[in-house]
Amino acid sequence: MSSLPLLHPIGVVARRTGLKPDLIRAWERRYGAVAPDRSDTRRRFYSDADVERLRLLRRAVGTGRSIGQIANLSNEELEGLIGAEPALPPVALPAAAGEAAESFLEPCLAAIRRLDAAELELHLERASVALSRNSLLERLMVPLLHRLGELWQRGELRPTHEHLASAAVRSFLGGMVRSCDASATAPHLLSTTPARQRHELGALIVAVVAAGEGWRATYLGPDLPPEEIAAAAREKGARAVALSLVYPPDDALLGDDLRRLRRLLPPATALIVGGRAADAYTAVLDEIGAARMADLAALRRELERLRAGSIP
Repeated sequence: MSSLPLLHPIGVVARRTGLKPDLIRAWERRYGAVAPDRSDTRRRFYSDADVERLRLLRRAVGTGRSIGQIANLSNEELEGLIGAEPALPPVALPAAAGEAAESFLEPCLAAIRRLDAAELELHLERASVALSRNSLLERLMVPLLHRLGELWQRGELRPTHEHLASAAVRSFLGGMVRSCDASATAPHLLSTTPARQRHELGALIVAVVAAGEGWRATYLGPDLPPEEIAAAAREKGARAVALSLVYPPDDALLGDDLRRLRRLLPPATALIVGGRAADAYTAVLDEIGAARMADLAALRRELERLRAGSIP
C-alpha cells in the first residue's frame, strides 16, 4: 500500500528553501511557480516536489534571471540553466536593515534611468529575497518613490522614466498584495487617491501593509471622486478607507472633496490619510476627524487599533 505524500506548511518550506513566506506566496500567485494543496481552512501545504522546485527557482534567480523569465521552465531546464551559468555573487548586505535596503536603491534608480524594466524587476525581486517585508517597504520602496518624485520635479527624469518605474513597481506591489491570505472574517480596507491625486504608488503600499497585517485589502486605483470611494466602501463593508496625498499640495477643491467623502462614508468607517502632501491639508483632515499617518509604522499601529474594535 502506498503512503500519502508528506506535506509541509509554509514555515517549513521557507526554512528548507531559504525563501521568505511572502515571496513563496508571490511566486505562486503571480507566476504559478508551484501549486500547493489547501486545507479546509485555506492553509497552504507543499509537497517535497514543490520544495525541490522552489529550490531550483531560487538558484536560477541567482544566475541573474528574473522569476518571470524562468517560472515556466521545467525542472530539467532549470537544472541546465543553473549548470551552464554560475550564480552571481551574492549581494553584500550590511548588518543594519536600513543599510541593507539602501544597497538596492541606487541599482534600481540606475535601471530606471536606462529604461530597463527587466533589470528593475530583477533588483526588486532580489531585494524581496534579502529583506523582510517591513524593511522592503520602509527602507527601499518608500525612499525609491521619494527619490523618483524629487528627480522628476527637478527635471532629471522624463515622463517616460516615471511611467516605466510606476508600471514595474505597480506590478511588484500588486503581487505582494495578492500573495497575502486574509481570513474571510478579517476587516476590509480600501486604498485609493482622491480626485486629481494621480500618484498612486503610495496607496498601493498602504494596501500591501494592510494585507500583511491580515486585512482584506482592495486597491481601487487613483483619482477617484468621493462618491465613487464611498460607494465602494459601502459595497465592501469597509472598516477603513485609506487615502494617499502626494501631489499637488495646494488643490483648492480637495478640502470640499474630503468633507463630502466623510459625510458619505458610514460613521463606523475610519478614514486614514497619509502621503507627502497630507500635512498641507492638516486643517481639513482635523476638521473631519481623519487619522493622519506620518509613516508606515504609524499605519500599522492604527490598523491594529481598528482591528481591536476601537471606533474612531
